[in-house]
Amino acid sequence: QVHLVETGGGLVRAGGSLRLACASSGRVFINPRMGWFRQAPGPGKEREFIAAITGDKAWYTEAMKGRFTISRDDIKDILYLQIDDLKPEDTAVYYCAAGRPYSGDYRDAGEYNYWGQGTQVTVSS
Repeated sequence: QVHLVETGGGLVRAGGSLRLACASSGRVFINPRMGWFRQAPGPGKEREFIAAITGDKAWYTEAMKGRFTISRDDIKDILYLQIDDLKPEDTAVYYCAAGRPYSGDYRDAGEYNYWGQGTQVTVSS
């Protein structure tokens, strides 16, 4: 079985920073694509792509580039998301996910096979 568990969320003031972590257990894939998504509160919200990484290659949307940094520790088998200069609009549940490399559009949540339960990030002004 494969389990992904996100940690590191919490309540922070605007301008602060958080480092989220995603620990993997069980066998995922050989050289998996790992990604971070978030889902803002409220109705009709979809999981929004933040960043993805396969090996040493990382991808971001233009909107996420700068304040968000994805990285991985292959020895510890942990995926990280560093968030700097947090803003109230960053409030969301943050998810990590795993999928097959080059299986499709890395920005599409449907391309990922395994998901964590999410960790809540709340940013106050």
